[in-house]
Amino acid sequence: MSARGTQAQALAATAFRLREFGILVALLATGLFFTLRATNFLTGDNLQDIGTNVAIVIVVAVGQTMVILTRNIDLSVGSIVGLTAVITAQTLAHHHGLSLWVAALLAVAVGTACGLANGLLVAVARVPAIIATLATLSIYRGLVFQRAHGVTINQSDLPNGFLDLATRKVLGTPFLLFVAVVVVVLGSAFLHWTSSGRDFYAIGSNPAAARFAGIAVTRRVILALTLSGALAGLGGFMWAARFGTLNAVSASGFEFDVITAAVIGGVNVFGGSGTVLGAVIGALLVGTIANGFTLLRISEFWKITFQGFAIVVAVTIDALVTQRLQEALRRRRRREVAEARAEARESPA
Repeated sequence: MSARGTQAQALAATAFRLREFGILVALLATGLFFTLRATNFLTGDNLQDIGTNVAIVIVVAVGQTMVILTRNIDLSVGSIVGLTAVITAQTLAHHHGLSLWVAALLAVAVGTACGLANGLLVAVARVPAIIATLATLSIYRGLVFQRAHGVTINQSDLPNGFLDLATRKVLGTPFLLFVAVVVVVLGSAFLHWTSSGRDFYAIGSNPAAARFAGIAVTRRVILALTLSGALAGLGGFMWAARFGTLNAVSASGFEFDVITAAVIGGVNVFGGSGTVLGAVIGALLVGTIANGFTLLRISEFWKITFQGFAIVVAVTIDALVTQRLQEALRRRRRREVAEARAEARESPA
C-alpha cells in the first residue's frame, strides 16, 4: 500500500475511532437517563436481560460488520436467523436426545450455506449486494414458511436442556452473552491478525486498488458473506433457545436491529472503516434504549423511529467524514506536488 493510502487509512481510523468514543458516551448517558427515570433499570435481573437480548444482535452484527467493511451489505440475516431457529426447534422437538452441539452445528451449517449463496450472487454473478440479499431475504423467509407449515413450535415441545441455555450462566455471565463475547474476540482477532481480515478493509477502502495489489477480491467478498451467514445461523440457534416459541415470522425485521447496531457503532457504510467493538457498543446502545422504552412503557413506534433516525445520522456523519478526509488528502497532495516543483526549479541544473 502507498504512503498516501496508509495516511488515508490512518486518518479514517482515527476519525471513526472518535465516533466510537462518542457512541460509548451516548451509551453511558442513556444508561444514566434510564437509571434516573426507571427504578428497576439498574437491577441485576434487568441488566442480565439486556445482555441476553443483545447477545444475539452482537453475534449477527459481527458478521454484518465484515460484510459492510467490504462495501457490501447483507439484508438477509433476519431471514437466516428465522430459518435456522425454526430448523433447530423442529429438529430438537422431534429428537429430544440429540446433542445440543449437533443442533448448533446444524444451524451454523444451514446459515453458512445461505451465506455462501449470497456470496456467489454478489461476487460471482455480480448482483449488487443490496439487491441480491433483498431477494434472498424473501427466498429464505419463504423457506421459513415452508418449514413451519403454519404451525407454532412451543417451549413445551423442546427439551429442557436446550431451554436452560437462556438462563444458564458461565463464570457468572449469561450463557448466550458468553457466546457473544467469544464471537467478538474471535471476530476481532480475525479482522486484525489475519491477512483475510485485513483484506476486508483494503477492499472496502478501494476495491480497484485492492485488485491491483493482488488481493483476491471475489474470494474475500464470498468469505465475508459466508461468515455473515454462519454467524446468523448461530444467532438462529441462540434465538430458539432464548424465545422457545417459534413460527414462520420469527426474527422478522431482525436485520434492521443488526444493521442499526453496526452502522451507529461506527462501521462505515462506504466500506473500509469500523471495528467489531464499535458494533458491540452500537448493539448495547440499541438494546439499552429498547429495554428502557419497555420499562417506561413508551410506544414501540418511538423505538422504530429512533433506529431509523440513528441510521440517517450515522450515514450522514460517515459521508461527511469521508468527504472531509478525501478533501484533506487532495489538499495535502497538491501541496506536496507544489513543493516538489518549487524544489526542482530552485535546484541547480
